[in-house]
Amino acid sequence: MGQKRLRLTDLQSGANFIPRHIGPRDDEITSMLDTVGATSLDDLLDKVVPAAIRTKSPPNLPEALSERNTLSDLRRMAGRNQVFTSMIGMGYYGSATPKVVLRRLLESPGWYTAYTPYQAEVSQGRLEALLNYQQMVSDLTGLELANASLLDEGTAAAEAMAMAQRLSKKKTMTFFVDEDTHPQTVAVLKTRAEAFNFEIVIGDPLTELNADGVFGALLSYPGSSGSVRDFRAINKTLHEANAFSIMATDLMACTLLVPPGELGADVAVGNSQRFGVPMGYGGPHAAFFACKEEFKRSIPGRIIGVSVDSAGKPALRMALQTREQHIRREKANSNICTAQVLLAVIAGCYAVYNGPEGIKKTALRAHRYAQICAAAIESYGFKVVTDAYFDTITVRAPGRAPSILAKAREKRINVRFVDADHLGISFDATTRRSEVERLLSCFQTSAMQGVTLDDLDEQAEECIPEALRRTSEYLTHPVFHMYRSETEMLRYLRRLQDKDVALDRSMIPLGSCTMKLNGTTEMIPITFKDFAMMHPFAPLEQAQGYQQLFEELEFMLCEITGFDAVSLQPNAGSQGEYSGLLTIQKYHDARGEGHRNICLIPKSAHGT
Repeated sequence: MGQKRLRLTDLQSGANFIPRHIGPRDDEITSMLDTVGATSLDDLLDKVVPAAIRTKSPPNLPEALSERNTLSDLRRMAGRNQVFTSMIGMGYYGSATPKVVLRRLLESPGWYTAYTPYQAEVSQGRLEALLNYQQMVSDLTGLELANASLLDEGTAAAEAMAMAQRLSKKKTMTFFVDEDTHPQTVAVLKTRAEAFNFEIVIGDPLTELNADGVFGALLSYPGSSGSVRDFRAINKTLHEANAFSIMATDLMACTLLVPPGELGADVAVGNSQRFGVPMGYGGPHAAFFACKEEFKRSIPGRIIGVSVDSAGKPALRMALQTREQHIRREKANSNICTAQVLLAVIAGCYAVYNGPEGIKKTALRAHRYAQICAAAIESYGFKVVTDAYFDTITVRAPGRAPSILAKAREKRINVRFVDADHLGISFDATTRRSEVERLLSCFQTSAMQGVTLDDLDEQAEECIPEALRRTSEYLTHPVFHMYRSETEMLRYLRRLQDKDVALDRSMIPLGSCTMKLNGTTEMIPITFKDFAMMHPFAPLEQAQGYQQLFEELEFMLCEITGFDAVSLQPNAGSQGEYSGLLTIQKYHDARGEGHRNICLIPKSAHGT
């Protein structure tokens, strides 16, 4: 019997991804169809799917590509992005992922295909890595308890605001927000506050905060402008008025600054991105939430705790799960659950690998660059308006900010445009001397051209007040001191991975919204430099690859779902559901039916 002749189009077909990853072979499909009495998959669908809801035609999607061609197309797409040196700041910074962590963790299916650690007995490796993350956050913020983890700083701040109101005994529904908070965080707070019927007051906490009239306040430390302020007195005033103090902070800054807990904060929130996680045009990154021990039953997100196993030996597990949505459902503290665990693990491993000395050295270098630039720019006749700062300065350049911004972009540097008179400049772990020199040339006058960075370094003066310089120790646990060599870190990651069950070992007999395989071809592009190193506030003309990616993905999702538009902004399924509810609520408001506030949820729905 002769072999069936294949057409050229069949030979060129690149649709090999699905059969490699999903579902049975052709002979197995035939056997199953015979068992249920169907002649084909279409015949089976005709029998089980009512005609009234059956799609009449397949979605209008592009022709499938081979995995090789898909990667080639994505690399070309990434190449349309222009990755400038980023000095924008605003909560996103250049960060170098340790290569041993990149290869043995981020790119390892033993880590990225593992399921949520509901089954502690097959999750001890990840649970230990997350415990490291919690310890890191707790140490750096100076607070007793931290979770693992949340979605982003804005969401973490909103969760803290909601927790403060739940615990508050005051009747007021007003929440104060520091005007020097990152604008994206303020935007999330406003959206969440509207849904909760909270009133948001934005202002200068040093002069405009009425502690008696609020249930809590968010204070930024350092501020979005880079300014570092002593909030001890304000925190004391808030507590005397039975209001909560929440501080949005930077973990790297906390190596040099007195931590929020020592300043009297009840809660500290922020983003752990600069601990080894690329900016990735805004995410994903693991946010953190730390608080006092007394709030442990009210904190959102996962908490990893130390317990004992059936043999009485130390073991780890998720603690206090009765707070969570998969158990308490609509009465849960939050609808957030796993929340960027892989990125939290990377941030924790960054701390394990670098230790307190390495992290502090990185922080000191960024701080020194800020000091040098501040001194140089002031010597050129400009004014640095941030008196005390960590790694970010705001420069007053009356009427000249647009021209300086343009000069910087000509040198492939992005700085923050505040307004026509002000620019923001941030430094990070990836900043180079040559980049600082190029930046200074945008401000420089010919009279100053003989001055070197080393000259400026000698003249740099400490700007952090002594009362705000950290003296307490952090990262003292042995795990942050044992794995400094690449070989030791490699072996540690292997030992942790060997304690887990992921899809690289076997199937996982749990089904949920997160029960998906990320194939190798899907994971490779996340490490492409032109995708990974983009700052989310880079000019759109520099992010044309990302814009193409968004447009094509949105089109395909609209075709598949039958909707007219799609939002890619929600950072998790839980946030997609929340955004959907808010959209429906806005729709009713627009129709004058805002009183419709009851949502029916099937008992079979996911806990979120």
